[in-house]
Amino acid sequence: MRFDSYQRSSALGQYIAENRATVREAAAQFGISKSTVHKDVTEKLRRDNPALYAAVAEILAQNKAERHLRGGEATRQKYLNLREHRVEK
Repeated sequence: MRFDSYQRSSALGQYIAENRATVREAAAQFGISKSTVHKDVTEKLRRDNPALYAAVAEILAQNKAERHLRGGEATRQKYLNLREHRVEK
């Protein structure tokens, strides 16, 4: 689906606000790069729709604060799965 810049930034902002999604999740959903999502919701959305930008900025700040926890959990799960796989052999 092709959007103009305003439509895309608004659609991304709505998706992130409604789903409390990360930039990575929004990029996967819309089939675009993470850098494009980030640029749209931080620069273009601020200019085009300040109210939606405020909601999205809050979610992005929370995601940024929690990212080290998500990474740690992903690593923990990886090594638990490796351990279980070795035991099964």
